[in-house]
Amino acid sequence: MLEKVDLTKKMSKEEYKEKMETLELELGHLQRECKEQKIPVMIAFEGYGASGKGLQIGRLIQGLDPRGFEVHAVKKETEEERMHPFMWRFWTKTPERGRIAIYDTSWYRRVQIDRFDGKVSEEELPADYESIRSFEKQLTDDGMVIVKLFLAIDQKEQKKRFKKLMESKETKWRVSEGDLKRNKEFARYEQMNEEMLRKTDTDYAPWTIIEATDKRYATAKIFTTVIHAMQMALEKVKMPEEAQEERRSGGEREFQESLLAKADLSKKLSKKQYKEQLKELQGKMERLHGELYRRRIPVVLGFEGWDAGGKGGAIKRLTEHMDPRGYVVNPTASPNDIEKAHHYLWRFWRAMPKAGHIAIFDRTWYGRVMVERIEGFCTTKEWQRAYKEINDMEQDLVNAGAIVLKFWMQIDKDEQAARFKARQENPEKQWKITDEDWRNREKWDQYEEAVNEMLIRTSTPHAPWVVVEGNCKYYARIKVLEMVVHAIEERLKEEK
Repeated sequence: MLEKVDLTKKMSKEEYKEKMETLELELGHLQRECKEQKIPVMIAFEGYGASGKGLQIGRLIQGLDPRGFEVHAVKKETEEERMHPFMWRFWTKTPERGRIAIYDTSWYRRVQIDRFDGKVSEEELPADYESIRSFEKQLTDDGMVIVKLFLAIDQKEQKKRFKKLMESKETKWRVSEGDLKRNKEFARYEQMNEEMLRKTDTDYAPWTIIEATDKRYATAKIFTTVIHAMQMALEKVKMPEEAQEERRSGGEREFQESLLAKADLSKKLSKKQYKEQLKELQGKMERLHGELYRRRIPVVLGFEGWDAGGKGGAIKRLTEHMDPRGYVVNPTASPNDIEKAHHYLWRFWRAMPKAGHIAIFDRTWYGRVMVERIEGFCTTKEWQRAYKEINDMEQDLVNAGAIVLKFWMQIDKDEQAARFKARQENPEKQWKITDEDWRNREKWDQYEEAVNEMLIRTSTPHAPWVVVEGNCKYYARIKVLEMVVHAIEERLKEEK
């Protein structure tokens, strides 16, 4: 989740001022409504040191009636707290119905700072994660609204903020030795946070990543996220469940990541460059395929993308020099009656490769959070919990020794229109274009929103997404080959 976050997001002073006037009024109004409806709210602020948790809590409570909330600063366990199960001190700090509890760091301290400091062993972690998920599930099942915010900055920005704090006597105390150590070992700590986010991102208590480099942007996104959660809770009380699933806040959508927009679709290769690199990479792939078989390493490759995005062409070039006995390309269509009678992941589990083989999926299990989500083939609850289900499945594959890579083939609307037209005019390719392709094109914005959320929630260090700039087919095919070759080579180095 963290590796795909754009930390350069900013908001101008004028836009911030205009938005906040509305957001503050709305937050106060919703606080009063939640009080009337006796809806309790918990807001957990997590994130890196110096990411602005204290500042943002201070800003949030300016929009609230002070008689209706309490802020809890979570520090090291006291002697009494250590004599209880670690969730005890948080159960005792849950708000009564109609009130708001805000946590400056929370029950996640145990799997973040305490883990980093060696106070929690790796053997204890599975049980700790289970305790956290159980805590949140029991509370939300009883009507609690849980908002979890992770404020993200990068190592360089954190170091700069620490330096500024340490230059003043008034603020030097705020930077601890532990803070400095976590900055020095930022990559290790980031990996722990990535694991925490992945293991505890659920449909009933999802994480929201706050891009905290720009404080104004962070504030506006925090207000919007809290407001959206309270609105949804009130709707749940007032509206039938069917109506709840149809509504989605426009304000929340505004602050979603736009990873696809960052892809540089001007990247290209000449035909000569393409042929030279293709020959070299396909030769490497042929040799590596044999080495994978010899060492019994399975590989799972998933291809998603816009219609006419170049999935088929990339897969063809990837496999041209591979031994056909050692790989299978699985084209994924709509589920048949037998597949519908099972869990949606069942048909993909059946196609996973044995040790030493490669499984390539032309469209994947991610249909759950794209086409099924948008076309209404599953409920909101079903696609929201699918992110965790998918992450867990991919983790199982990696734990079993597999290399897992996922490609999103990105093109723009003009390029797609040109490819559709070319297919229609070529008798040998007309079969590739259907009425459904044109209908999907009309829902481009909805799909883009779903894809951006998918990339954020399911790109992990062990099973990353690769966005492939695909307007130039030559460039896209070479990038796919390069990424697969690199992943295999890196794995083989680890095996030595």
